[in-house]
Amino acid sequence: MSEGEKRPEVGKSESPEDSQKSKVESPKSEERSLNSEEEKTSPINTPQSEIKEPLTTHNSPLTTMEVHHHPEVEKKGLKEYFLEGLMIFLAVMMGFFAESLRERISENSRAKEFAKTLYSDLKADTAGLNKYQKRMNYVAANVDTLMQLLSAADPKDIPSGKLYWYGLFGGYYDTFTPHDATLLEMKNSGSLRYFTNPAINRMVANYDQRLQYYRSEVENTRGIYTEVRKVRALLFNFKYNDAANAVSQRIYIKFNKASIDSFIMTNPPLLSKDKILFNQYVEMVRSRFLKGQLKIADTLNYRAKALIGALKKEYDLDGE
Repeated sequence: MSEGEKRPEVGKSESPEDSQKSKVESPKSEERSLNSEEEKTSPINTPQSEIKEPLTTHNSPLTTMEVHHHPEVEKKGLKEYFLEGLMIFLAVMMGFFAESLRERISENSRAKEFAKTLYSDLKADTAGLNKYQKRMNYVAANVDTLMQLLSAADPKDIPSGKLYWYGLFGGYYDTFTPHDATLLEMKNSGSLRYFTNPAINRMVANYDQRLQYYRSEVENTRGIYTEVRKVRALLFNFKYNDAANAVSQRIYIKFNKASIDSFIMTNPPLLSKDKILFNQYVEMVRSRFLKGQLKIADTLNYRAKALIGALKKEYDLDGE
């Protein structure tokens, strides 16, 4: 070994300064070491064949996103907005008018159908009222004759045939049955609104009001009629009453005075000639107010005929 070479000093310990220096330089050496590792793994230093596609957070290949460009919308002026709004408004209004026209046509059709059926019912009512009034007028006239006979003489002095014939009608019962199915349907369903003519609506209401009044009067006198028949049964034998009734049914069809006179001349026997009982019978007959019922029926018939004329004119029902 030459003198120029220095042997390492064995057993010589590092001085505190040297130890501190090595500690300070150590991080730098570590930093160089890390940088060296990064350079080795850096994509720049990695061969082209070893570069992998980048991955997303879910480890799926990252794809290139297409960018869609929105077309440029032409700005509209106030005029264009106004025209569009006007067109929408007109479309809505036309739809409204079309629907109103459709409903109007439908209601007119319904009105005419109701007018036809009501017209038919009213014609049947007037025919029934005419028959009812004819019979009840005859009944009321015979009741008046009975009252005149009893006011002028004692029952025992009056031929029994006359008392049977004129006394028969005190217990006569008849009533008018209206054909009101259409009227009830229109009232219950609110279909009277289809009649747009106020005059016709008022006439329908008046007819219906009078009809209800007639019914109430008939119902009020029903009990009196039963009592009249009971008193009549104390005066007249039912066998001869039936014979008198058969004659009366025939004269409603065709009046025949000869058949009436023939029955009166038979002078059938009475069950009683008691003046008080006859007076009671007459008073109960008067309580039936036959002439009052006739007056109601006459008004009802008049209103029915007036309504028939109005419906005929309004809905052109000449051929009905």
